[in-house]
Amino acid sequence: MSSTPSPASAPPVAQEFLGHPKGLYICFFTEMWERFSFYGMKALLLLYLVKYHLFSDDNGYNLIGAYGGLVYAMPVIGGLVADRWLGMRKAVVFGGILLVLGHLGMAFEGRQAAMVDGVIVRDEGALQVFYFSLALIIMGVGFLKPNISTIVGKLYGPNDARRDSGFSIFYAGINIGATVSALLCGWLGETWGWGWGFGAAGIGMIAGLANFLYGQKHLMGHAEPPDPARLRERLFAGLSREHCIYLAAIAGLAVVWLLIQSHSLLVAVIPGVFETSPVLLAMHLVTVCLFGGILWFMFRHCSTVERDQMFAVLAFIGFCLVFFTLYEQTYGSWVLFSDRAMNHAALGIEWSASQLTSLGAFFILVLAPFFAWLWPRLEKRGLNPGKSAKSAWGLILAGVSFLVLVWSARHPQANGLTGIWWFVLAYFVLEVGEMLLSPIGLSAVTELSVPRVVGLMMGGWFLGTSYSEVLAAQIGKLASMEVSGDVAINVADALSRYSEVFLFSAKIGIGAGIVVLLLTPLVNRLMHGVR
Repeated sequence: MSSTPSPASAPPVAQEFLGHPKGLYICFFTEMWERFSFYGMKALLLLYLVKYHLFSDDNGYNLIGAYGGLVYAMPVIGGLVADRWLGMRKAVVFGGILLVLGHLGMAFEGRQAAMVDGVIVRDEGALQVFYFSLALIIMGVGFLKPNISTIVGKLYGPNDARRDSGFSIFYAGINIGATVSALLCGWLGETWGWGWGFGAAGIGMIAGLANFLYGQKHLMGHAEPPDPARLRERLFAGLSREHCIYLAAIAGLAVVWLLIQSHSLLVAVIPGVFETSPVLLAMHLVTVCLFGGILWFMFRHCSTVERDQMFAVLAFIGFCLVFFTLYEQTYGSWVLFSDRAMNHAALGIEWSASQLTSLGAFFILVLAPFFAWLWPRLEKRGLNPGKSAKSAWGLILAGVSFLVLVWSARHPQANGLTGIWWFVLAYFVLEVGEMLLSPIGLSAVTELSVPRVVGLMMGGWFLGTSYSEVLAAQIGKLASMEVSGDVAINVADALSRYSEVFLFSAKIGIGAGIVVLLLTPLVNRLMHGVR
């Protein structure tokens, strides 16, 4: 039986659980396991590079910036392909398969790098497997990430007051996976071996793919290809359009594989004037094509109201870019700060730096039920501050979280290290800010975008995040240190460096939040009544 109703049949009625469509919970668990694998790997990545492969701080930041940039730029293509041809369900399944292969490939460590006669000797074969595994993950996220979020949005009708609440629940799924993975994969990676941590992340992705395949019936046909007949058309060599899409994506892995290896190279596009990395150059090209196409669509195919609402979506993408430039430092400068300059004992346990990355997701879990309850209640009383104002306060709180770290760095304990509870407080403040901005922004993209390009606009949201990854890495590099395995770190110098970087980041967050507050009346007008 086809999952898409015929014109003469009534549309399927969505079954509900706890006041939301059951499809929400299928997406919840799929995203939970996908984020388990993604953040389990990410919690270990920078430490793995600088401790196992002996990358310098700068090159480690360059690689995580290049990886983060590509992993969030690729959803532009994945969203476009799903919108035009593949449909969201098929895109999520294909992306899930690539992610399983990539995360399992990360479990291959090879030989640890060593200093020989003053030269670092690395296992180049293992590094190539590592780079190709990252390429598989990048391509897999590109197909899965924008489309699973878009499916959630399609489960709710226009102006459904449950939408923001539903995205808050969906966001909790992301953070259950992130919490458990950072604790488990971080412990396995730093205790038993890096491959154990990365391998556990791969097992999580298998569970996520199995959940999605099992629960497809609850998506109520919202995720099917827009034109199944066109997808089956034969293009060449007897291959259907669908198979050609898959083959093109597999061929694209070679390009991504080469790009990720160029993380610390510079290309002189205009010698002496414009020099950039191949990854950034690729991202700039994608950005020009994407936003050029979006603007063309807005002025050629949209009514005045639709155009205004699409401009509002672009504004939310801008808010997201600034926020995640701050947030993504939790996997960069925050990791090395906690590893090098902080006491790790709390509650009778010695916490590793990778395990502490679970704090962010843990606080989201604590906060998500409260915010899921709060927004509908405020809406009923006419007190809901609206999406733009929420985003503004999210940015301000992100800046305040860095002020907490500045205080901790400037007031170390008797042994010269900072206290772990200041770090916990900084995470809490940051995550309150995230709950005010990120799920609300995702909701805005699905609600304000013109329906036939919502997947593409979700790709634009993640493209904003891709620049955040690169910018976060560049900010982190301001505190880079030359670290030798046989020389103790100068903790006082480290605290001074991190204090300066954190203060700079605080100014960005608070300043941007104030600007967004001032722009809120304009953004509200562009939204034309959408709250």
